Amino acid sequence: MRTVGVEEELLVVDPDGRPVPRGPAALEVAARRGEGETVPEHDRADRERTDDAVPGGEDDGDPRGQLVPELKAQQLEFATRVCADLDDVLTDLQHWRGRADAAARAVGARVAALASSPVDVEPVTTPGARYTEMTETFGLTALEQLTCGCHVHVAVADDDEGVAVLNRVRTWLPVLTALTANSPFWLGRDSGHASFRSQAWNRWPSSGPNELFADAAAYHRLIAQMVATETIVDTGMVYFDARLSERWPTVEVRIADVALRAEDAVTLAGLVRGLVETAAGEWRDGVPAPAVRSEVIRVAAWRAGRSGLTGDLVHPGTGRPAPAAAVVGALLDHVRPALAAAGDEQRVADGVAAVLDRGTGADFQRRIHEETGDLAAVVRAAVEVTHR
Repeated sequence: MRTVGVEEELLVVDPDGRPVPRGPAALEVAARRGEGETVPEHDRADRERTDDAVPGGEDDGDPRGQLVPELKAQQLEFATRVCADLDDVLTDLQHWRGRADAAARAVGARVAALASSPVDVEPVTTPGARYTEMTETFGLTALEQLTCGCHVHVAVADDDEGVAVLNRVRTWLPVLTALTANSPFWLGRDSGHASFRSQAWNRWPSSGPNELFADAAAYHRLIAQMVATETIVDTGMVYFDARLSERWPTVEVRIADVALRAEDAVTLAGLVRGLVETAAGEWRDGVPAPAVRSEVIRVAAWRAGRSGLTGDLVHPGTGRPAPAAAVVGALLDHVRPALAAAGDEQRVADGVAAVLDRGTGADFQRRIHEETGDLAAVVRAAVEVTHR
């Protein structure tokens, strides 16, 4: 049984539905309760994070880790434990969403699982040397980057298995973007995309899909070459759609918007674990990785972010458009044996069916906006769904 962990980034908003830079203040509250880390990630003396990119990092005996800062002061972040069972993933997601909200309430705010801000807002950079350097280096790309993602970590035996997995999951990752789309609005207007976060995120120079790697050594050479350009700040800025964790023996899939509903994040975690197990099995059996160029995958990801589940997606098996439900069904069929082996088949299938039936977070946001004409009402409705 491969273990799995989930990281979520949440938007901090005031009672009127406007993002507010009270994340650091909320973290001070959480720190006094033994639930928060106030020092930004790489500004720690040991240059290591407590929880981000560390599903289930332990601190002071709490196996669920802590709330931590993110790039913008209008955000909070957390990670679950290392989990073997999807029930435990759901329990931790609900726990930490609740603790983040409690910390935010203490400073007059709430948290919402929104991948972008529906209302217009000026993002505020969290204090810290690394975040300041990123802002100075990347200009508007960093200044405007107020987005919230969901990262899923799945255990691998070693870097060789991890790279084999990266080579074999890459064509399926755009389907996860479509399933999790939760950012249709961007700073006060409809973006025309179901996941505009995926568009904003791809402004970073190190983001997106990568080409196939010959082996783990080739992967690490590429990372070293990227850092050697002195364009990205450090290895933490290797923002591939999926990558090896630096600190833990996991593959980290980073392509998803944060899910509005916690149960949808659990469905995502089950699918990612299924993809990793399926890919590792193919590698062990000598099945070659699909020889699909990264340019084609980037186009497929763009299309997934544009329409979510409301239009055609690029089918990973054919490279041609097909109805979203059919492509999602193909993903489910692809990982079904792995889901069954983990005892996740029915739960994940039901979760996928629920998303196909009621729509994504993007669909929910647009429905609320159509009903109210008020983007702040979208945020307020999202706060309530975040904590169901």
